[in-house]
Amino acid sequence: MNALKQKILQVSTDLFQTRGINSTGVDTIVAVAGTTKMTLYKYFSTKEELILAVLQQSHQDFQSWMNDKLGGLGDKPDEKIQKLFDFIEEWVTSPTFVGVAFIKASAEFPNEENRIHQLSSQQSREFRQFITRLAQEANIKDADGLALQLSILFEGAVQAEQIKRGSGAIKSAKKAAKTLIDLALKQS
Repeated sequence: MNALKQKILQVSTDLFQTRGINSTGVDTIVAVAGTTKMTLYKYFSTKEELILAVLQQSHQDFQSWMNDKLGGLGDKPDEKIQKLFDFIEEWVTSPTFVGVAFIKASAEFPNEENRIHQLSSQQSREFRQFITRLAQEANIKDADGLALQLSILFEGAVQAEQIKRGSGAIKSAKKAAKTLIDLALKQS
């Protein structure tokens, strides 16, 4: 990817996460990126296209990070599903954590017809499907049910941590996740 396009994308990501999408205008983005509107629109035809690109990049970055973490466990499906919330806790408690882009975007664009909301919803489903695959690999009978429960814990804890850093929500979610995973593994 072109260096300037990547810079615009990174600046936009930072501003959207810290200031909000609707509160961040194109003028602010180009000023912080040190470029012009014409250049921004060369790479992203509209602000909506830029927002969609930010969401896609954020989702890919998180998935790559999570895959790397879980990949370090080798071929141990039970351990992967059990370590999932350890890694999520590590991510949420890191100083650089500013929230989950698809959760924030869906709140700012609540209309289900909106493309930004639709992509946010898709990314939520993809994360749940990722958990389903982990559960299936661990031979959990109700992999879909467990994935839904764990994704609800994840999204709720992230929301709570976005509202109040250090709220303890992620620790409580991790504890609940461990209980659900242990029970699901016993029933399999």
